[in-house]
Amino acid sequence: MKNIKSKKAVCVMSGGMDSTLSAYIKKSEGYEIIAVHFNYDQRTQKKELECFHKICNKLDVKEKYILDLDFFKQLGASALTDKSIQVPTSGLEDGVPVTYVPFRNGIFLSMAAAIAEKEGAGVISIGVVEEDSSGYPDCRFDYIKSMQESINLGTKDETNITIDMPLVKLKKSQIVQKALELNVPLELTWSCYQDEDKACGVCDSCRLRLRGFELAGVNDPIPYK
Repeated sequence: MKNIKSKKAVCVMSGGMDSTLSAYIKKSEGYEIIAVHFNYDQRTQKKELECFHKICNKLDVKEKYILDLDFFKQLGASALTDKSIQVPTSGLEDGVPVTYVPFRNGIFLSMAAAIAEKEGAGVISIGVVEEDSSGYPDCRFDYIKSMQESINLGTKDETNITIDMPLVKLKKSQIVQKALELNVPLELTWSCYQDEDKACGVCDSCRLRLRGFELAGVNDPIPYK
């Protein structure tokens, strides 16, 4: 018989397509979802939080954590948190883009680990995508695995946490297809880096999302400018 700990999953959920699908996958596997959302003064903070609440309602989430990480604004160094740095709109480029927020996923996972230990959850779920991402170093498989090891070294002996990254090796088109299979409410998700009313369609995140829908042969249900 499975330990009850293994049936709780702390899901880091931005309100975006990838993290939403990751949460739906855990739900389909029989896990109780503990939803965690971070406000870090990102440009689309209000929209992302709105999407998070709507998605949690669809998932019938009973336990939610909304954490404010104000220091990211002071840190700056990213177009997502520093309004003086423009969000690139000319197309996908090689290397780490200016939308990278320094060590964001490391900080998110550390906070999620604290919640998992408190809640007795055996799994943290995060929607990182390695191959078809924007080139963020904190989305790499090896990095997340190393964080798992560090988390288990730094928690109680009886705490044993697995970091699940079900999308890490998928392309965006495969993510769209999987989301459709699981009836994920894609119309409630948001990916745009810079606008909250209608998605811009030209930032890196919008381009990746639109290309994924195009290759999957379906229309994206969110509004674009």
